[in-house]
Amino acid sequence: MEHTSKTMREDTHTNRLLHLVRQKGVLRPCDVNEIGTPRIYLTRLAASGQLEKIGRGLYRLPGFPLSEHESLVAVATRVPQAVFCLLTALQFHELTTQLPRQIWIAMPRGSHTPKIDYPPVKMIQFSDEAYAQGIEVHERDQVTLRVYGIAKTIADCFKHRNKIGLDVALEALKDARSRKKISADELWRYAKICRVANVMRPYLEALE
Repeated sequence: MEHTSKTMREDTHTNRLLHLVRQKGVLRPCDVNEIGTPRIYLTRLAASGQLEKIGRGLYRLPGFPLSEHESLVAVATRVPQAVFCLLTALQFHELTTQLPRQIWIAMPRGSHTPKIDYPPVKMIQFSDEAYAQGIEVHERDQVTLRVYGIAKTIADCFKHRNKIGLDVALEALKDARSRKKISADELWRYAKICRVANVMRPYLEALE
């Protein structure tokens, strides 16, 4: 009788956990606390092949269709306050031909680089206003992604042109303007916030 009761409890925990991962797409150990299931079940289900471990403390269903934003989901799950920026934001908005080898994230000044095994992350520290302004919220695979909008991203690219290259910033600016994805007013606003108005002025005037 005791063995049967234990088996039923294990089945209940397993079913709850599998139901939760179907809802969320990606699970962290802290998510399991919400449903009252011991974290050891994550390890057990991964060992039995019912879950797949995709990074430190990240689990999903095996065979789950790969998302083009899977790497962003993995980072956002581990570091919810991160904002995807620069090359990663350009790629998200389809404004670059670059294929960044790292996930670029912005964090408030004074932050420590997150310890993430997968994927590789490049953190840039932003000042208070530059960090807080221009954030868009998107959802992918039931996970919230915080990404800088197009105008803010372009201003950031000019600000950090020594890190990513001026040619990348110019390519994004020309592409966004030609496709009418941003207005001159938006660009000027974020150019001032990022303190690159003087740098961007000749390029913006050339496009008007």
